[in-house]
Amino acid sequence: MSRLRASVRSCFDVLVWKPKTSYRSSVLVAEREGLPQRVMYVEDDPDIRAIAEIALQDVGGFTARLCESGAQALAVAPAFGPELVLLDVMMPGMDGPETLQALRELPDMGHVPVIFMTARLQRSEIDEYRALGAVGVIPKPFDPMTLAEQIAEILARARMEP
Repeated sequence: MSRLRASVRSCFDVLVWKPKTSYRSSVLVAEREGLPQRVMYVEDDPDIRAIAEIALQDVGGFTARLCESGAQALAVAPAFGPELVLLDVMMPGMDGPETLQALRELPDMGHVPVIFMTARLQRSEIDEYRALGAVGVIPKPFDPMTLAEQIAEILARARMEP
């Protein structure tokens, strides 16, 4: 009686997530491009704030101050002295555009670049954000591994505009 020897073969795919950039390269981009180092991010959603904190501090190498509301941003801004403000558009109470207007009235905040972060990306809305004084818009959801590069690109374009 012969013994049958069965062999089992398996085939499977392994998906490996590879970031588009590394922690090291993001920090170097921030230094090379002369990006602002102190960034204030205003966002009412705690989960998005947590992701943004990692994206800004750990990946991007920024010193970040996160605020949960426009009112908190107004209280924090004078002492923190942000060199860049990232603002959610839709927040309860004081929304992003109202927060931007109020920030502009604070001493030493009139020149600070502001970037809106939103899922509302209709051309008319983007034009409205720009008319309010924002230098750009980052779409949500955002990629935490490339947030520093997106910021660098927006600020570079803003420097080139008349």
